[in-house]
Amino acid sequence: MNPNRQAQAALLFLLGATVLHAGLTDLHLRYVKAGLRPLLLLSGAVLVVTAAATVWYEWRGTRRRHDRGRERDRDQDREDGYGHAHREPRVAWLLALPVLALILVAPPPLGSYSATHTGTALQKPFGFPDLPAGDTLRLGVGEYAARAVYDDGRHLRDRTIRITGFVALDPAGAPQLVRMSLSCCAADAQPVKIALTGEVPPVLRPDAWLEISGTYTPRRTKDPVNDGPVPYFEVTAAKPVPTPRDPYDEVWNG
Repeated sequence: MNPNRQAQAALLFLLGATVLHAGLTDLHLRYVKAGLRPLLLLSGAVLVVTAAATVWYEWRGTRRRHDRGRERDRDQDREDGYGHAHREPRVAWLLALPVLALILVAPPPLGSYSATHTGTALQKPFGFPDLPAGDTLRLGVGEYAARAVYDDGRHLRDRTIRITGFVALDPAGAPQLVRMSLSCCAADAQPVKIALTGEVPPVLRPDAWLEISGTYTPRRTKDPVNDGPVPYFEVTAAKPVPTPRDPYDEVWNG
C-alpha cells in the first residue's frame, strides 16, 4: 500500500476518533455550545468512515494490480509511493501532533482576563417569558442582566434569586459576576457581567466560581470597555462552587 495513503488514512482516522471522543465526553463543551454535539458526532463518524474507505480502496486497487500482473503499474506505484518514503511519511505524522494535543491538553474555559478586556455582550432579548413560581428563582447571568436592564426588573422584585458565575474585577477593583455567552463556539464567546453590591465576600479571587443569592436592585453602571449596561445585584449570601460541567452560557434572547 502506498505509504502516503497510509498516512492520509491514519490521520483521517485519528482526527475522526478525536472528534468522536470530544463529542461523547464533556470535552466538546470547551470548544462549542452543547447544541452542536450531534454535528460533532456526525463529523467524527464521517471522518472515520472516510479513513476506512481510503484503506479499503487502496487495498483493493493494489490487489487488482497484483492479480492482473501489471508489473509496470506496480513499479510505477513503487516509484511514486516509495521515492521519498523515508521522509514523507515521517513528516506527515507530525500533522498528528495538533490532534493529539486536543486529547491530552484540554484548554481551560475563558475567564476573567477575557471578561475584563471585552465589553459586555448584553443585548435586548426578543421577549421575557413568564418566570416559574416559588420562593427562590434560579437565573443565568445573561437572563438576570437582560431582565434587570431591559425589563426594569418587573418580574424580579421581591424574589430571592440565585445566580452562578465566575468572579472578575473591573479596572477599579470592583467585583463582578460574569458568564461567557456563546453564539456558536468559544472563538465568539463574549462576557455578560453583573456588578455586585451588598454582602460581598471581602476577598474574591478572579476566576473563582460563586453561587450568589440575593435580590434585584435598579442600580446600574456602564462597562468601561464599551459603555454597555451592567446591572447590579444585591448579594445576601455567597458560596464557592466547582467549575460547572458547561462553563459557557448560550446567548439569552428570551
